[in-house]
Amino acid sequence: MHTQVGIIGAGPAGLLLSHLLHLNGISSVVLERHSREYVQQRVRAGVLEQGTVDILREAGVAARLDREGLRHEGIELRFDGEGHRVPMSDLTGRAITVYGQQKVVEDLTDRRLADGGEIRFEVSDVTLGDIDTSRPTVDYIHEGRHEQLVCDVVAGCDGFHGVSRQAVEGQGQTYERTYPFAWLGILAEAAPAVDELIYCLHERGFALYSMRSPQVSRLYLQVDEDEKIEEWPDDRIWHELATRFRLADTDWRPNEGAIFEKGITPMRSFVFEPMQRGRLLLAGDAAHIVPPTGAKGLNLAVNDVRLMTRALDAWLNQGDDTLVERYTQAALERVWRAQHFSWWMTSMLHRFPGDDPYQHRLQIAQLRNVVDSTAYATALSENYVG
Repeated sequence: MHTQVGIIGAGPAGLLLSHLLHLNGISSVVLERHSREYVQQRVRAGVLEQGTVDILREAGVAARLDREGLRHEGIELRFDGEGHRVPMSDLTGRAITVYGQQKVVEDLTDRRLADGGEIRFEVSDVTLGDIDTSRPTVDYIHEGRHEQLVCDVVAGCDGFHGVSRQAVEGQGQTYERTYPFAWLGILAEAAPAVDELIYCLHERGFALYSMRSPQVSRLYLQVDEDEKIEEWPDDRIWHELATRFRLADTDWRPNEGAIFEKGITPMRSFVFEPMQRGRLLLAGDAAHIVPPTGAKGLNLAVNDVRLMTRALDAWLNQGDDTLVERYTQAALERVWRAQHFSWWMTSMLHRFPGDDPYQHRLQIAQLRNVVDSTAYATALSENYVG
Protein backbone atom coordinates (compact mmCIF):
# COMPACT_ATOMS: atom_id res chain seq x y z
CA MET A 1 0.00 0.00 0.00
CA HIS A 2 1.32 3.43 -0.90
CA THR A 3 0.72 6.60 1.06
CA GLN A 4 2.51 9.90 0.98
CA VAL A 5 3.19 10.01 4.74
CA GLY A 6 3.40 6.99 7.00
CA ILE A 7 2.76 8.11 10.58
CA ILE A 8 3.85 5.90 13.46
CA GLY A 9 1.92 6.64 16.65
CA ALA A 10 -1.72 7.68 17.23
CA GLY A 11 -1.11 10.11 20.06
CA PRO A 12 -1.94 13.79 19.70
CA ALA A 13 1.10 14.46 17.49
CA GLY A 14 0.43 11.69 15.00
CA LEU A 15 -3.31 12.28 14.81
CA LEU A 16 -3.01 16.06 14.46
CA LEU A 17 -0.36 15.64 11.77
CA SER A 18 -2.63 13.27 9.84
CA HIS A 19 -5.52 15.72 10.08
CA LEU A 20 -3.47 18.76 9.04
CA LEU A 21 -1.98 16.86 6.12
CA HIS A 22 -5.51 15.87 5.05
CA LEU A 23 -6.51 19.53 5.06
CA ASN A 24 -3.58 20.15 2.71
CA GLY A 25 -4.52 17.31 0.37
CA ILE A 26 -1.75 14.95 1.53
CA SER A 27 -2.55 11.29 2.20
CA SER A 28 -1.38 9.46 5.32
CA VAL A 29 -1.80 6.24 7.26
CA VAL A 30 -1.45 6.17 11.06
CA LEU A 31 -0.13 3.05 12.79
CA GLU A 32 -0.69 2.50 16.52
CA ARG A 33 0.35 -0.53 18.59
CA HIS A 34 -2.33 -0.04 21.26
CA SER A 35 -6.11 -0.31 20.97
CA ARG A 36 -8.27 2.73 20.34
CA GLU A 37 -9.76 2.40 23.84
CA TYR A 38 -6.32 2.34 25.48
CA VAL A 39 -5.06 5.38 23.59
CA GLN A 40 -8.15 7.41 24.42
CA GLN A 41 -7.98 6.60 28.12
CA ARG A 42 -4.31 7.40 28.74
CA VAL A 43 -4.13 10.28 31.20
CA ARG A 44 -1.32 12.60 30.25
CA ALA A 45 -0.89 16.35 29.95
CA GLY A 46 -3.78 18.72 30.45
CA VAL A 47 -2.45 22.27 29.98
CA LEU A 48 -2.77 23.69 26.46
CA GLU A 49 -0.92 26.82 25.46
CA GLN A 50 -2.75 29.57 23.63
CA GLY A 51 -0.99 28.59 20.40
CA THR A 52 -2.06 24.96 20.73
CA VAL A 53 -5.67 25.99 21.24
CA ASP A 54 -5.43 28.30 18.22
CA ILE A 55 -4.11 25.47 16.02
CA LEU A 56 -6.90 23.10 17.08
CA ARG A 57 -9.50 25.78 16.41
CA GLU A 58 -8.07 26.60 12.97
CA ALA A 59 -8.08 22.88 12.17
CA GLY A 60 -11.78 22.61 13.07
CA VAL A 61 -11.34 20.14 15.95
CA ALA A 62 -11.95 22.39 18.96
CA ALA A 63 -15.74 22.30 19.37
CA ARG A 64 -15.67 20.20 22.56
CA LEU A 65 -12.54 21.97 23.79
CA ASP A 66 -14.39 25.29 23.57
CA ARG A 67 -17.34 23.82 25.49
CA GLU A 68 -15.47 21.96 28.21
CA GLY A 69 -11.99 23.47 28.37
CA LEU A 70 -11.16 25.54 31.44
CA ARG A 71 -9.56 28.84 30.46
CA HIS A 72 -7.02 30.09 33.01
CA GLU A 73 -5.67 33.61 32.93
CA GLY A 74 -3.18 33.22 35.78
CA ILE A 75 -1.40 30.80 38.08
CA GLU A 76 -0.56 30.95 41.77
CA LEU A 77 2.93 30.57 43.20
CA ARG A 78 2.68 29.49 46.84
CA PHE A 79 5.63 29.59 49.25
CA ASP A 80 6.31 30.54 52.87
CA GLY A 81 2.63 29.89 53.58
CA GLU A 82 1.49 32.65 51.21
CA GLY A 83 -0.12 32.61 47.77
CA HIS A 84 0.89 35.02 45.00
CA ARG A 85 -1.07 35.23 41.75
CA VAL A 86 0.78 35.76 38.46
CA PRO A 87 -1.73 37.47 36.11
CA MET A 88 -0.57 35.91 32.86
CA SER A 89 -3.29 37.30 30.61
CA ASP A 90 -2.85 40.83 31.94
CA LEU A 91 0.87 40.56 31.19
CA THR A 92 0.72 38.83 27.81
CA GLY A 93 -2.82 39.03 26.43
CA ARG A 94 -2.82 35.22 26.24
CA ALA A 95 -4.03 32.35 28.41
CA ILE A 96 -3.85 28.59 28.90
CA THR A 97 -6.69 26.08 28.71
CA VAL A 98 -6.98 23.00 30.91
CA TYR A 99 -8.23 20.16 28.70
CA GLY A 100 -7.03 16.57 29.05
CA GLN A 101 -4.75 15.09 26.43
CA GLN A 102 -6.98 12.02 26.18
CA LYS A 103 -9.82 14.31 25.08
CA VAL A 104 -7.60 15.83 22.39
CA VAL A 105 -6.83 12.31 21.16
CA GLU A 106 -10.51 11.36 21.16
CA ASP A 107 -11.50 14.50 19.26
CA LEU A 108 -8.80 13.96 16.62
CA THR A 109 -9.58 10.24 16.26
CA ASP A 110 -13.28 10.93 15.73
CA ARG A 111 -12.50 13.58 13.13
CA ARG A 112 -9.99 11.48 11.19
CA LEU A 113 -12.35 8.52 11.02
CA ALA A 114 -15.27 10.76 10.05
CA ASP A 115 -13.13 12.13 7.21
CA GLY A 116 -12.23 8.63 6.03
CA GLY A 117 -8.75 8.69 7.49
CA GLU A 118 -6.68 5.52 7.84
CA ILE A 119 -5.84 4.70 11.48
CA ARG A 120 -4.73 1.16 12.16
CA PHE A 121 -4.85 0.25 15.83
CA GLU A 122 -3.29 -2.79 17.49
CA VAL A 123 -0.48 -3.26 14.98
CA SER A 124 2.64 -5.15 16.02
CA ASP A 125 6.19 -5.86 14.83
CA VAL A 126 6.54 -2.41 13.25
CA THR A 127 9.81 -2.23 11.33
CA LEU A 128 11.24 0.65 9.36
CA GLY A 129 12.88 -0.09 6.03
CA ASP A 130 15.73 1.94 4.58
CA ILE A 131 14.86 5.54 5.50
CA ASP A 132 17.64 6.89 3.29
CA THR A 133 15.85 5.89 0.09
CA SER A 134 13.23 7.90 -1.79
CA ARG A 135 10.58 5.28 -0.94
CA PRO A 136 11.00 4.21 2.69
CA THR A 137 8.85 1.32 3.85
CA VAL A 138 7.13 0.42 7.10
CA ASP A 139 6.37 -3.25 7.72
CA TYR A 140 3.90 -4.37 10.40
CA ILE A 141 1.43 -7.04 11.46
CA HIS A 142 -2.26 -6.09 11.50
CA GLU A 143 -5.10 -8.50 12.27
CA GLY A 144 -2.71 -11.41 11.84
CA ARG A 145 -1.47 -10.34 8.39
CA HIS A 146 1.88 -8.92 7.35
CA GLU A 147 1.42 -5.57 5.61
CA GLN A 148 3.72 -2.93 4.22
CA LEU A 149 3.44 0.81 3.69
CA VAL A 150 5.46 2.42 0.92
CA CYS A 151 5.83 6.12 1.72
CA ASP A 152 7.35 9.33 0.48
CA VAL A 153 8.23 10.16 4.08
CA VAL A 154 7.81 8.62 7.54
CA ALA A 155 6.79 10.68 10.58
CA GLY A 156 7.94 9.20 13.89
CA CYS A 157 5.36 10.22 16.51
CA ASP A 158 5.62 7.08 18.64
CA GLY A 159 7.36 8.40 21.74
CA PHE A 160 10.64 7.76 23.48
CA HIS A 161 10.33 3.96 23.41
CA GLY A 162 9.10 3.74 19.81
CA VAL A 163 10.81 2.29 16.76
CA SER A 164 11.31 5.72 15.19
CA ARG A 165 13.77 6.94 17.81
CA GLN A 166 15.47 3.55 17.80
CA ALA A 167 15.99 3.89 14.03
CA VAL A 168 18.18 6.98 14.54
CA GLU A 169 19.82 5.95 17.82
CA GLY A 170 23.56 6.41 17.59
CA GLN A 171 23.22 8.59 14.49
CA GLY A 172 23.24 11.96 16.23
CA GLN A 173 23.78 13.74 19.52
CA THR A 174 21.80 12.99 22.69
CA TYR A 175 21.42 15.50 25.51
CA GLU A 176 19.76 14.39 28.72
CA ARG A 177 19.39 15.05 32.41
CA THR A 178 17.74 12.87 35.05
CA TYR A 179 16.36 14.64 38.11
CA PRO A 180 16.85 13.02 41.54
CA PHE A 181 13.14 12.96 42.40
CA ALA A 182 9.78 12.01 40.93
CA TRP A 183 6.15 13.15 40.91
CA LEU A 184 3.39 11.22 42.61
CA GLY A 185 0.20 12.14 40.77
CA ILE A 186 -3.44 11.44 41.57
CA LEU A 187 -6.82 11.94 39.96
CA ALA A 188 -9.59 12.39 42.51
CA GLU A 189 -13.36 12.75 42.38
CA ALA A 190 -13.18 16.09 44.15
CA ALA A 191 -14.25 19.51 42.95
CA PRO A 192 -11.14 21.69 42.75
CA ALA A 193 -10.82 24.08 45.69
CA VAL A 194 -9.15 26.64 43.40
CA ASP A 195 -9.88 28.25 40.05
CA GLU A 196 -6.28 28.28 38.80
CA LEU A 197 -3.22 26.06 39.10
CA ILE A 198 -1.06 26.34 42.22
CA TYR A 199 2.68 25.71 42.07
CA CYS A 200 3.94 25.28 45.61
CA LEU A 201 7.43 25.23 47.13
CA HIS A 202 7.53 23.72 50.61
CA GLU A 203 10.33 22.57 52.86
CA ARG A 204 9.09 19.01 52.36
CA GLY A 205 9.08 19.35 48.57
CA PHE A 206 7.10 20.57 45.59
CA ALA A 207 3.32 20.25 45.15
CA LEU A 208 1.01 21.12 42.26
CA TYR A 209 -2.75 21.68 42.38
CA SER A 210 -4.38 21.19 38.99
CA MET A 211 -7.70 19.95 37.68
CA ARG A 212 -9.26 18.11 34.75
CA SER A 213 -12.86 19.27 35.09
CA PRO A 214 -15.15 21.04 37.58
CA GLN A 215 -15.57 17.64 39.26
CA VAL A 216 -12.06 16.14 39.03
CA SER A 217 -8.86 17.35 40.70
CA ARG A 218 -5.35 16.50 39.50
CA LEU A 219 -2.69 16.85 42.20
CA TYR A 220 1.02 16.09 42.42
CA LEU A 221 3.63 15.65 45.14
CA GLN A 222 7.40 15.57 44.82
CA VAL A 223 8.67 12.23 46.13
CA ASP A 224 11.98 10.35 46.11
CA GLU A 225 12.95 8.92 42.74
CA ASP A 226 12.83 5.35 44.09
CA GLU A 227 9.52 5.78 45.94
CA LYS A 228 6.98 2.94 45.69
CA ILE A 229 3.32 3.76 45.12
CA GLU A 230 2.37 1.06 47.63
CA GLU A 231 3.95 3.22 50.34
CA TRP A 232 1.40 5.97 49.69
CA PRO A 233 -2.09 5.02 50.88
CA ASP A 234 -4.79 7.62 50.23
CA ASP A 235 -4.75 9.04 53.77
CA ARG A 236 -1.02 9.71 53.58
CA ILE A 237 -1.39 11.47 50.22
CA TRP A 238 -4.15 13.80 51.45
CA HIS A 239 -2.24 14.58 54.65
CA GLU A 240 0.92 15.47 52.73
CA LEU A 241 -0.99 17.61 50.24
CA ALA A 242 -2.66 19.51 53.07
CA THR A 243 0.72 20.04 54.74
CA ARG A 244 2.44 21.44 51.68
CA PHE A 245 -0.43 23.62 50.49
CA ARG A 246 -1.22 25.04 53.94
CA LEU A 247 -1.52 28.80 54.11
CA ALA A 248 -0.22 30.60 57.20
CA ASP A 249 -2.75 31.01 60.03
CA THR A 250 -5.52 29.13 58.15
CA ASP A 251 -6.77 25.57 57.90
CA TRP A 252 -7.01 25.72 54.08
CA ARG A 253 -6.62 22.33 52.42
CA PRO A 254 -7.51 20.65 49.11
CA ASN A 255 -10.98 19.19 48.70
CA GLU A 256 -10.76 15.44 49.22
CA GLY A 257 -12.53 12.71 47.31
CA ALA A 258 -12.13 9.18 46.03
CA ILE A 259 -8.78 8.70 44.30
CA PHE A 260 -9.38 6.69 41.14
CA GLU A 261 -5.89 6.85 39.66
CA LYS A 262 -2.40 7.32 41.09
CA GLY A 263 1.11 6.74 39.87
CA ILE A 264 4.71 7.88 40.09
CA THR A 265 6.41 9.63 37.15
CA PRO A 266 10.20 10.04 36.87
CA MET A 267 11.55 13.46 35.97
CA ARG A 268 13.94 13.80 33.06
CA SER A 269 14.99 15.98 30.15
CA PHE A 270 16.01 14.57 26.79
CA VAL A 271 16.80 16.00 23.35
CA PHE A 272 17.99 14.13 20.28
CA GLU A 273 19.59 16.05 17.42
CA PRO A 274 18.96 16.07 14.53
CA MET A 275 15.21 15.45 14.56
CA GLN A 276 15.40 13.86 11.11
CA ARG A 277 17.39 11.41 9.07
CA GLY A 278 16.78 10.70 5.41
CA ARG A 279 13.04 10.40 4.89
CA LEU A 280 12.27 10.05 8.63
CA LEU A 281 11.13 13.09 10.62
CA LEU A 282 10.64 12.91 14.41
CA ALA A 283 8.08 14.76 16.51
CA GLY A 284 7.20 14.97 20.19
CA ASP A 285 8.63 12.53 22.72
CA ALA A 286 10.44 10.61 19.98
CA ALA A 287 12.83 13.56 19.80
CA HIS A 288 12.56 15.39 23.13
CA ILE A 289 11.20 15.10 26.67
CA VAL A 290 10.81 17.83 29.28
CA PRO A 291 9.96 17.54 32.97
CA PRO A 292 6.26 18.31 33.42
CA THR A 293 6.85 21.37 35.63
CA GLY A 294 6.57 23.75 32.69
CA ALA A 295 3.62 21.94 31.01
CA LYS A 296 5.44 21.86 27.67
CA GLY A 297 5.40 18.24 26.45
CA LEU A 298 2.15 18.16 24.47
CA ASN A 299 2.58 21.75 23.33
CA LEU A 300 6.05 21.06 21.92
CA ALA A 301 4.66 18.09 20.00
CA VAL A 302 1.95 20.28 18.49
CA ASN A 303 4.56 22.85 17.45
CA ASP A 304 6.64 20.10 15.81
CA VAL A 305 3.58 18.97 13.87
CA ARG A 306 2.80 22.54 12.80
CA LEU A 307 6.30 22.92 11.37
CA MET A 308 6.27 19.45 9.82
CA THR A 309 2.96 20.08 8.08
CA ARG A 310 4.21 23.34 6.60
CA ALA A 311 7.40 21.63 5.42
CA LEU A 312 5.64 18.63 3.87
CA ASP A 313 3.05 20.82 2.17
CA ALA A 314 5.80 22.87 0.53
CA TRP A 315 7.65 19.73 -0.55
CA LEU A 316 4.89 17.32 -1.60
CA ASN A 317 2.52 19.92 -3.09
CA GLN A 318 4.97 22.50 -4.41
CA GLY A 319 8.22 20.60 -4.93
CA ASP A 320 10.19 22.80 -2.53
CA ASP A 321 12.16 20.81 0.06
CA THR A 322 13.76 23.84 1.76
CA LEU A 323 11.55 23.65 4.86
CA VAL A 324 12.03 19.89 5.13
CA GLU A 325 15.79 20.40 5.17
CA ARG A 326 15.39 23.08 7.85
CA TYR A 327 12.86 21.17 9.98
CA THR A 328 15.31 20.23 12.74
CA GLN A 329 16.68 23.76 13.01
CA ALA A 330 13.21 25.30 13.18
CA ALA A 331 11.87 22.81 15.73
CA LEU A 332 14.90 22.93 18.02
CA GLU A 333 14.63 26.69 18.45
CA ARG A 334 11.41 26.14 20.38
CA VAL A 335 12.52 22.87 21.97
CA TRP A 336 15.56 24.37 23.68
CA ARG A 337 13.65 27.41 24.93
CA ALA A 338 11.13 25.02 26.47
CA GLN A 339 13.94 22.91 27.91
CA HIS A 340 15.36 25.98 29.63
CA PHE A 341 11.98 27.10 30.98
CA SER A 342 11.17 23.61 32.28
CA TRP A 343 14.61 23.35 33.93
CA TRP A 344 14.15 26.81 35.50
CA MET A 345 10.71 26.02 36.91
CA THR A 346 11.90 22.64 38.17
CA SER A 347 15.00 24.08 39.84
CA MET A 348 13.07 26.92 41.45
CA LEU A 349 10.28 24.78 42.91
CA HIS A 350 11.81 21.45 43.97
CA ARG A 351 13.96 20.36 46.90
CA PHE A 352 17.10 18.60 45.70
CA PRO A 353 18.88 15.95 47.79
CA GLY A 354 21.50 17.60 49.96
CA ASP A 355 19.91 21.04 49.75
CA ASP A 356 20.64 23.11 52.83
CA PRO A 357 18.67 26.06 54.28
CA TYR A 358 20.81 28.44 52.23
CA GLN A 359 19.63 26.86 48.95
CA HIS A 360 16.02 27.00 50.11
CA ARG A 361 16.34 30.72 50.84
CA LEU A 362 17.77 31.26 47.35
CA GLN A 363 14.67 29.60 45.90
CA ILE A 364 12.44 31.85 47.99
CA ALA A 365 14.38 34.89 46.76
CA GLN A 366 13.90 33.76 43.15
CA LEU A 367 10.17 33.27 43.68
CA ARG A 368 9.89 36.72 45.26
CA ASN A 369 11.60 38.18 42.22
CA VAL A 370 8.93 36.57 40.05
CA VAL A 371 5.96 37.80 42.08
CA ASP A 372 7.38 41.27 42.86
CA SER A 373 8.91 42.17 39.49
CA THR A 374 6.79 42.79 36.42
CA ALA A 375 9.73 41.82 34.22
CA TYR A 376 10.22 38.43 35.91
CA ALA A 377 6.47 37.76 36.02
CA THR A 378 6.13 38.62 32.34
CA ALA A 379 9.00 36.33 31.40
CA LEU A 380 7.38 33.43 33.25
CA SER A 381 3.98 34.20 31.73
CA GLU A 382 5.28 34.45 28.16
CA ASN A 383 6.96 31.08 28.45
CA TYR A 384 3.99 29.45 30.18
CA VAL A 385 1.22 30.55 27.81
CA GLY A 386 3.44 29.91 24.79
